[in-house]
Amino acid sequence: MRRFSLLRWVLALLVTYPFAPALAQKTKPIAKTTAAAAVPPAASAPLGALFAAYWDEQAKLFPLAATTQGDNRYNDQLPNDQTQAFRSQVQSFYQKYQAQLRKNDRKALSVNDQISYDILDYDLSTKLADLQQPTWMLPFTQFASFPNSMGQLGAGTGNQPFKTVQDYDNWLGRVGGFPVWADSAIGNFRRGMRAGVVLPKALVGKMIPQLESFVVTDPAKSLFYGPLTKFPATFTDADRSRLTAAYQKAISTQLVPAYARLAQFLKTEYLPQARASSGIGAVPGGPAMYAQAIRFWTTTALTPAQLSQTGLAEVKRLRAEMEKIKTQVGFQGDLPAFFTFLNTDPRFTPYKTEAEVLAGFAAIQARMAPNLPKLFGRVPRTGFEVRATEAFRAASAAPQYSRGTADGSRPGIFYVPILDATKFNTVTNSAMETLFLHEAIPGHHYQVSLQQENTALPKFRRFGSYSAFNEGWGLYTESLGRELGLYTDPYQQMSALILDIHRAIRLVTDVGLHTGTMTREEAIRYMLANEATSEQFATSEIERYMSLPGQALAYKVGQLKIRELRARYEKQLGPKFDLRAFHDEILAGGTMPLAVLERRMDAWAVRQR
Repeated sequence: MRRFSLLRWVLALLVTYPFAPALAQKTKPIAKTTAAAAVPPAASAPLGALFAAYWDEQAKLFPLAATTQGDNRYNDQLPNDQTQAFRSQVQSFYQKYQAQLRKNDRKALSVNDQISYDILDYDLSTKLADLQQPTWMLPFTQFASFPNSMGQLGAGTGNQPFKTVQDYDNWLGRVGGFPVWADSAIGNFRRGMRAGVVLPKALVGKMIPQLESFVVTDPAKSLFYGPLTKFPATFTDADRSRLTAAYQKAISTQLVPAYARLAQFLKTEYLPQARASSGIGAVPGGPAMYAQAIRFWTTTALTPAQLSQTGLAEVKRLRAEMEKIKTQVGFQGDLPAFFTFLNTDPRFTPYKTEAEVLAGFAAIQARMAPNLPKLFGRVPRTGFEVRATEAFRAASAAPQYSRGTADGSRPGIFYVPILDATKFNTVTNSAMETLFLHEAIPGHHYQVSLQQENTALPKFRRFGSYSAFNEGWGLYTESLGRELGLYTDPYQQMSALILDIHRAIRLVTDVGLHTGTMTREEAIRYMLANEATSEQFATSEIERYMSLPGQALAYKVGQLKIRELRARYEKQLGPKFDLRAFHDEILAGGTMPLAVLERRMDAWAVRQR
């Protein structure tokens, strides 16, 4: 579910929380090729002023989101979004701009302004609807955790800049707001306990050790000590001494006590009252919360029943494709036995070190690079890197992409959890070629970077995020492997099917969990029966869906819409259909609700005739 908090904005703007471990496989910025899609014109003056004012004001309200986007004006601020006063302020803000937007005659606007109008109006309506749900009683979970994101920001290698003395002082200002935030979150958890709106026990048990990992007696052992080990050479001895003392004090007197209070509260008060049920439908008002979560994440009016049926049909289709691969490679045995073979045969765990895994991803990029111009005319200027997920969150993390900045000061980063390189399976959970297509190139890196680099778009479109579009695009690009020179090995073809069926399973299990037709244990068993994965991974995934209802639906819903549009235009346009132009046009307008995308692409198809 969406929480109206600083974390909510970070989740909306990122595929993951950005934080960089020390080890990285770097690449040069990607070269730009000839554009194949027209860049949308800038907004007309009146609407342009409205869009600019909206974006500037929301940056003040959500300073963490501003930091993520490279807007460093508010890097010292951490407002307490856990209060009713803050939620009321946000509601008034959205209502004000929706009223101003609707004063414009939509029919009199240019085509591009109509698209911007529709996107902003949809966004404001959705956010106002979110505010009506009591999700503030569930401030964070083991997966969507602002306390964890504080650690990622404060380590010194993520979105929070640590380049100047002012940068270091800014972080101290942000840290100063965290104890109040933590105490207010505890208060909201307690309100939820009284109302019966509580988290599942299985999730709370994972949250406690996460928080306890931040509780240290020696400040130098804290993740937040990281910036002190990487002072820029230009800092004076006086600045280094002052900042070191200030950071040690902040860690000992502000951060560690706040994390300790959160952990102790969850362990002694909250866990005993956490619920045994798995889905949000079991709490008071839960069905309405889930319905709103579906609308938010999928940008559609699909019902739980429709989503579940789609998932079941996709699982059936993809299992049939897997059977073909099994027959092709000559495996004797049923599909579950094939899954076991893929998970255990040594040929699929070829690496010994983390560096070898990262080099493997670099090799995939090199193989596909010559074929990219065949499918894309417009490519990003933003740099790109593959990095190992930092150790403190790797155990519960999935492979993820973190957006770079539009000015190129921070590259886009594909994070890969590598707990043990010798167990890094290239076909099943780690499906290397498929993951690279989705999380990196031409998936999220192309989609996010091209959007941010397009200065003709208003900023709410340049830096906005709709998971159904973003994740739908990422999942769609997994199907481009053959056209990009990958999937030459039937086992890598199998890996693509494994990841695709995983997203279909999400439709079945997410709906099952949150409508009460599946327990946590039943959902885990369903996943294990239908894909080649481990019980540990399946458990982590199911608990992710439990923590963020509806989010897992976005992938398959978005993918199916993009596939539907491609098939429609291939049929309509025949020899006039240009796949490269189709891809460029989808990405040219940036992220948007699926209905708006469909109208925009239908108009593009008409122009192609």
